[in-house]
Amino acid sequence: MQDTYEFLIIGSGAGGAAAAHRLVEAGRSVLLLEKGSELPDDGSTLDPRLVAGGHFNSKEVWNDVRGDAFMPEEHFNLGGKTRWYGAALLRNDPHEFAADAALGLRAWPFDYAEFEPHYREAEQLLGVHHFDNEADLQRIAADLNRSGWQTHPLQLGLSTQIVEHLREATHFDGYAVPNGLKSDAKYRLLEPLRARANLSLVMNATVRDLLPADGDALRIAGVRCSDGREYFAGTVLLAAGAMHSPRLLQRYFLSTGLTERLPAAGSVGRNFKRHILTAVIGFGWRIKRDRICKTALFLHDDFPHSSSQPLGGWADRETIRVLLPGFLPKWLVEFFALRAYGFFLQTEDGSHADNRVIGESGESGESGDDTRPTLDYRAERNPELAREHRGMVRSFMTAMLRAGLIPFKQSIGLSGMAHCGGTLIAGSDPETSVVDGNGKVHGMQNLYVVDGSVLPRLGRMNPALSIYAWALRTARHLLATG
Repeated sequence: MQDTYEFLIIGSGAGGAAAAHRLVEAGRSVLLLEKGSELPDDGSTLDPRLVAGGHFNSKEVWNDVRGDAFMPEEHFNLGGKTRWYGAALLRNDPHEFAADAALGLRAWPFDYAEFEPHYREAEQLLGVHHFDNEADLQRIAADLNRSGWQTHPLQLGLSTQIVEHLREATHFDGYAVPNGLKSDAKYRLLEPLRARANLSLVMNATVRDLLPADGDALRIAGVRCSDGREYFAGTVLLAAGAMHSPRLLQRYFLSTGLTERLPAAGSVGRNFKRHILTAVIGFGWRIKRDRICKTALFLHDDFPHSSSQPLGGWADRETIRVLLPGFLPKWLVEFFALRAYGFFLQTEDGSHADNRVIGESGESGESGDDTRPTLDYRAERNPELAREHRGMVRSFMTAMLRAGLIPFKQSIGLSGMAHCGGTLIAGSDPETSVVDGNGKVHGMQNLYVVDGSVLPRLGRMNPALSIYAWALRTARHLLATG
């Protein structure tokens, strides 16, 4: 006899962990399934050679729009990508909840005022605050300000004690910190609940299929894993991420015939979006003394959908030594490694229906015999935003030159999956969206989504806090209605 839980959550990243935290705290029985396992705590997740070399990345192979194979930089582990993020936890601006049809920017199904209490709750759970700028960044910021770039505090989920730990202080951005000094989903939301009897956590559980209730495909009874294990619950929450949750739903709709019955099925996998990203490394004459580095946000009035922030771990001395070409002499590598300051430039991407995730073996309903999933994406489908990004990069690099730094840029290619969403987009109209304002899949009775796939807009900031807040809001709705 299989146990039946009140809630089953697929994925332990920002959305899955936040929903689990709120539901377990309320005394409800929760089963959390994670595709991966725990990361090692031996310090290897702070090793630039292993991390930059992709040792901890998913090895899942996808096709791009041309049919060429690539591996998205995804992470299957307890805590999901939050173990690896840079802990920048920022709210969208109020105007970023509204639509701008000319740019392909979709409206949220509610306004900022409705969402603000959930932002506040997430910030409290994650211990969000800001750090003062260190000396090198303060000097650079003053020069950037003279070029029209405004400096704002960067809200971070970091312990104030991290400054006392050199290794962690210089390696939290893009690295998994093994001692809880970074506010990730594992340490802040799941670890405090591990001993609770009403939380069951199963790792190495790859969910393959959603299972319909007997005689009613509009209700999910449970899930089946790739190894045949089955789990059952009264309510199922998808939190596998924008690349993976739509594939589960595509497969389910196709196998049950709901592709033809539910209007929302036409939007599943569509409207994929990702921040348009460029890394810029500046080299100067001064030896860098800053540790955390990532403490400021830079905005410019000429680029209203864009922002810049310093890089933490990906511009530290050790990582620069790994990233620079091996043919360079060691003295030159060391010279640059000691004098590098990095920045992460991002521009909001719009929603375009042709940017989409297509499940393997035609699971989206299309013909084909390829066993790989496909990401059909082109930033140029939203040309105005791509143009803004190019202009922003030029402006920022010019400002860096004026600040005495020689800049080099590297666009983040399709494999970079730091900030993506939209594939189960939220909205009020089932004809053009997949979930409603409470996270419930249109037309389904007990299936909800709490990961970044729901995001109608990314905004110009990092989206992690919005995902946490969305999941907390959905969990509160489920508690209030069930």
